Amino acid sequence: MKRLLTLSALSLLAITSIAQQAPRKLVWSDEFNYKGLPDSTKWDYDLGSKNGWGNNELQYYTKDKKNARVEKGHLIIEARKEKIENLNYTSARLVTKGKASWSQGRIEVRAKLPAGRGSWPAIWMLAENMKQWPDDGEIDIMEHVGYDPGWVHGSIHSKRYNHVISTQKTAKTFVADFSKTFHVYSVEWDQKHLTVLIDGRPFFSFTNEQKGYEYWPFDNKMSLILNIAVGGNWGGQKGVDDSIFPLKMEIDYVRVYQ
Repeated sequence: MKRLLTLSALSLLAITSIAQQAPRKLVWSDEFNYKGLPDSTKWDYDLGSKNGWGNNELQYYTKDKKNARVEKGHLIIEARKEKIENLNYTSARLVTKGKASWSQGRIEVRAKLPAGRGSWPAIWMLAENMKQWPDDGEIDIMEHVGYDPGWVHGSIHSKRYNHVISTQKTAKTFVADFSKTFHVYSVEWDQKHLTVLIDGRPFFSFTNEQKGYEYWPFDNKMSLILNIAVGGNWGGQKGVDDSIFPLKMEIDYVRVYQ
């Protein structure tokens, strides 16, 4: 489903071009310097099961404090083994949709990821006015599946490039201490190039081929999503180890530059 890609010399030139741009301005952030529920002026929730969210996922998303809260300077997203409706797990999926979205720039999320078979944490973006997936664009800044520990994936989805038709553009890199140390997961893009980085180190780059919207919908405004899924078509390929629960993704900050 995912393929390891090597950055070409052309991609490296694209990355260098982005990096050499004038310094960007911080336009949005959450430093999580408070306690309680996530700031409602910045975050909303996707709720429920939505028939597995298109991936046969096993969790029910809530806005309960036990699944999403701020404590000790960190946002905590927690997946738990507990039954709700006909599902055996709860979690949270925080979104900026309706609160904030961006076209181009740099998004940084400093996070520590959960470990364990069946976990599927993600830091990703969808078009603010998504009418049809994947036509309007998806950017995966970080995905990690617990049965393959340490391998962090970055990807894009569009009508012409997506995993459903086996044309997805993606790459992965190994992060040995993903569950023990905070790392900065980020995406940076302009009208020509999109690059995914960890701790400032690029590992995936995608270039606008100037073929039109079906190939490059990333001029759309994109909103941010933070979540932990349980199981699913990818995360659940090796089953779910119930001994891992509860499990947490901790986020130290989110910063957006334009």
